[in-house]
Amino acid sequence: MEERGTSLGDRLRELRAARGLSLSELARVAGIGKATLSGLEHGTRNPTLETLYAVAGALGVPLTALVREQHGEPVRGSAVTATLLEVFDEPGVTFELLRMWVRPGVVQHSPPHAPGVTEHVTVWQGVLRAGPAGAPLVAGPGEHIAWAADVPHVYGTVGPDEVVATLLIRSPRA
Repeated sequence: MEERGTSLGDRLRELRAARGLSLSELARVAGIGKATLSGLEHGTRNPTLETLYAVAGALGVPLTALVREQHGEPVRGSAVTATLLEVFDEPGVTFELLRMWVRPGVVQHSPPHAPGVTEHVTVWQGVLRAGPAGAPLVAGPGEHIAWAADVPHVYGTVGPDEVVATLLIRSPRA
């Protein structure tokens, strides 16, 4: 489906065109600036994790539809740094497995993903507060939390320690 070496900008432009969206329309739906989106398409801007999730959500695709070639390369957000470990494509669903680190003292707000997307986090170190923005869940080492991620959600720590966790994102295909 996608060729090796296809850039984020190329994939973004192809997905936007396939949906018949103008640059302005996608920027509006994703809640980001048109200049930011144009910079991503032209490779002149490095996206944050929040921006990637906003664009992927607006396009109705999993994050890996944009960053599949970037296994092992960290993507940073305001509180979360995530590294894509593996993508599992099964009939009707894509699973994205990421290692993530959550910095203390900052809360990251994540936009809604496409309908039906769920997030599953297993904490290995620290105490995580994450989940729906209005009712986040708390998990410590060895604990697991999950939520429907098609609503605004947050990531933060409880206490002064960095959180180390794995994140599994389950995205049904339309």
